[in-house]
Amino acid sequence: MTISMQPDHGSNPTATQRPQLPPSMVERMTLILDTFPGRESRHTLEEIARMTHLPRSTAHRILDQLVRLEWLEHTSFGYCLGRRALGLGGGSDDHSELRAAAAPHLHDILLRTGAVVHLGVLDGGQVHYLDKMGGRFASVVPSRVGGWSPAHCTALGKAMLAWIEPEEVEFLIGDQLSARTPATIAEVGDFHHEMGRIRARNGLAIEVGECFENIACCAAAIRGPRGPVAALSVVGESSMPVERVAPLVVNAARRIARDLFGEVPSSRRLASIR
Repeated sequence: MTISMQPDHGSNPTATQRPQLPPSMVERMTLILDTFPGRESRHTLEEIARMTHLPRSTAHRILDQLVRLEWLEHTSFGYCLGRRALGLGGGSDDHSELRAAAAPHLHDILLRTGAVVHLGVLDGGQVHYLDKMGGRFASVVPSRVGGWSPAHCTALGKAMLAWIEPEEVEFLIGDQLSARTPATIAEVGDFHHEMGRIRARNGLAIEVGECFENIACCAAAIRGPRGPVAALSVVGESSMPVERVAPLVVNAARRIARDLFGEVPSSRRLASIR
């Protein structure tokens, strides 16, 4: 009887258990995307490589492409679904949960100040208004639910941009800032200094006449685990003492974040949204 000394791959447990990697790039991209069952899923590179059995270098190369094409986002907390992936199910434009959580707080500020109250989200370099409440002065404020304004010259936009990495801010707003009024901050360097001032004020953004003349506004971002998800603001005439309403705005933003996410991230933590 002859006994072969060559390895018997048919009886090698390691060989039989090693998964066969899909040959095509589309299949490998799908393999990675399948590790994200929902919008709150978040994985590191090492976790994705382990779950997909892809080599780490291969997984990293594919992840870079998925991030560039906005199927995924890469933040300081790991990888998560991006705008394009969420948009397939209508999730990226569904702000019903956010609006429901913010509504009672907006209404409370309206009753206590009588000023106009906004809720908005970032949409590229623009602020997209989700809600607007106000009395007599509301008709004077040239904003509308469903409308947009440049993020760099609105308190809403600045409140959110202050918690995003500087290079991401420049990606969103560009290097040529349009001056809507003589008070608009139109230099990128000056704008980054403004972001620092907002963070030093615990996230409070203030603008007077930067987007619309004769109108003052203060805002604070609603921040989740991946960074700013929205912001709320109080708007009034340029003579409005914004310092008096500022604590209401900052506290409301924190309460909304707590209602949505259970906890508020560290006040100094910046996030990447790409």
